[in-house]
Amino acid sequence: MLLTPGSGSDRDHPGLVALEERLSPLPVERMDFGYRTAGRRFPDRAPVLLGEVRDGVARMADERGVDPARLVVGGRSMGGRMCSMAVAEGLPAAGLVLVCYPLHPPKKPENLRVDHFGDLHVPCLFVSGDRDEFGAPDEFDAHLGAIPGPVTVVRLPGKRHDLRGADEAVCDAVADWLAGLHV
Repeated sequence: MLLTPGSGSDRDHPGLVALEERLSPLPVERMDFGYRTAGRRFPDRAPVLLGEVRDGVARMADERGVDPARLVVGGRSMGGRMCSMAVAEGLPAAGLVLVCYPLHPPKKPENLRVDHFGDLHVPCLFVSGDRDEFGAPDEFDAHLGAIPGPVTVVRLPGKRHDLRGADEAVCDAVADWLAGLHV
């Protein structure tokens, strides 16, 4: 599994580290985006980030000697979104793990980030808080049906976009979903 961070974080985000530790001995790699390693606070544009996701998958597949189509990709917020867009554009993957998917910017529900959903033909896991300001449960329910691949949704009661204090629940959701994934 290749995990990517949200826009304000890096590969050492506690939630990503917790997933790597929980899923062991499954090979999990956490990657950084170039803007973070360069010390910049604001993300590059999507084409640059998508290229970095593709490069990260290729590197992990090559180093591990596995077919990229056997890797599950995803991450938190922006990182998961970039992974989903890369898969929609043809990046091979066994599935997507999307933790706190940013359906829209806070207080801007008209700026939906769902145009690529119709091109997601792999199993998808969405894990979010039911009080996430980047997308409420009813907003997700209105758009997840556009995804042709199997979709699993886990909503964590009372949790916002940061999922503070929910690492164990997120790890449980991902581990349970992976256990049922046939690669």
